Amino acid sequence: MSKVALITGGSGALGSAMVRCFRRDNYETVFTFRTNEKRAKALADETGSLALQADLTDRDQVREVVRGTLERHGRIDVLVNNVGFTQVMPFALIEEEDWDEVMAANLKTMFLVTREVVRGMIGRKSGTIVNIGSLAGHRLLEVPVHYATAKAGVSGFTLSLAKELSRYNIRVNSVVPGLLDGGVGRMVPEKELADYVAHCAAGRPGKTEEVAETVLFLASEKAQYVNAQNIFVDGGI
Repeated sequence: MSKVALITGGSGALGSAMVRCFRRDNYETVFTFRTNEKRAKALADETGSLALQADLTDRDQVREVVRGTLERHGRIDVLVNNVGFTQVMPFALIEEEDWDEVMAANLKTMFLVTREVVRGMIGRKSGTIVNIGSLAGHRLLEVPVHYATAKAGVSGFTLSLAKELSRYNIRVNSVVPGLLDGGVGRMVPEKELADYVAHCAAGRPGKTEEVAETVLFLASEKAQYVNAQNIFVDGGI
């Protein structure tokens, strides 16, 4: 029987790579999207996945996503928390509303979705959760302060949850991508891109597929002894 993976933020560059990767490995895949219906439909048609539109900062919409997944597949074996959002803004100009929006998009969504999904995993005493962090939360980088703070929170969430859920045979890890050549990586100024490459042992930005393969490994039975880890996929910074 195929396992079921729910991937949030599946229509973006990294999310799409993960959907394709899990489908290639015969997972039944459900992904969420918020606004880009055209791109989501194309990905769903291409991969045979179920696409569900939702604002995951809304508790009721989160419940509908989980309900829709369970109606289609009966369970959720793997949860990938990939939704994220940032604003390019200096600290002195960040308003309270900006701070709240970034925290909600990066942390509240992870909390709401995980809480809703994990109840079923606890009942079955099995499951895997992979949270997508960012190098911004771990290194001294020129990035927006509220985004870096939120992504640092992914690590704390991962470690604490892994400890609590270990008694139910549920593993929780996070993947920490470096600069990628897709998605927001396309918006990085040339100066910052050159600086990253100069300090990166691999000498290049990463590919979304490389991160997706790492997430797939962590979700698989091959990674049964990997738990409560922040796995860096950054080329060596």
